[in-house]
Amino acid sequence: MISGIILASGFSRRMERDKLLLDINGMAIIERVIKMVCKSDVDEVIMIYRKEEIREIAKRYGIKTVFNKKAKLGQSEAVKLGIVSSSKDVKGYMFFMGDQPFLKVEAINNIIKVFKSGKYQVVVPIFDGKRGNPVIFSRDLRQQLLNVSGDIGGRGIIQGLGDKVGFVYFNNRKIGMDIDTWEDYLNCREWS
Repeated sequence: MISGIILASGFSRRMERDKLLLDINGMAIIERVIKMVCKSDVDEVIMIYRKEEIREIAKRYGIKTVFNKKAKLGQSEAVKLGIVSSSKDVKGYMFFMGDQPFLKVEAINNIIKVFKSGKYQVVVPIFDGKRGNPVIFSRDLRQQLLNVSGDIGGRGIIQGLGDKVGFVYFNNRKIGMDIDTWEDYLNCREWS
């Protein structure tokens, strides 16, 4: 069982406005992500949110939502909430960023397929030579994930795993693109 955890409780500091609610082709960025995750092979979907408007979008898809009251402490708090809110039968935690509007179902499913091969504890996508998200972590790493702090997520854990980390390569950079700045947003609107 794979738990799809959408991290959507950040503050969009570089954007200086809530990027997850920005529109691309008539749909909010966060809704585009939710839609793709719901269509994928994940077994459950959990969204960690901070703003009620984002929760309202998630409710339309019938997914589980968890309010992050410690969002100011960084991304790690959302990671922990996602883990403790996941099913007890979970084999892997797949973390999605709420700001990847061009993520494709096929890409998500390819990452899951590599994880289900059983060869790796972590599977990381590489988009046109650059590491990205979503990343899957094995349940075996649960305690290490619960021990992370600040705004780094699971990067430190990945660095220590060596050949227990698998990679899935995608030639299309757009699929893994995330929106951090107003310029990113303007660029992605041109691409859509």
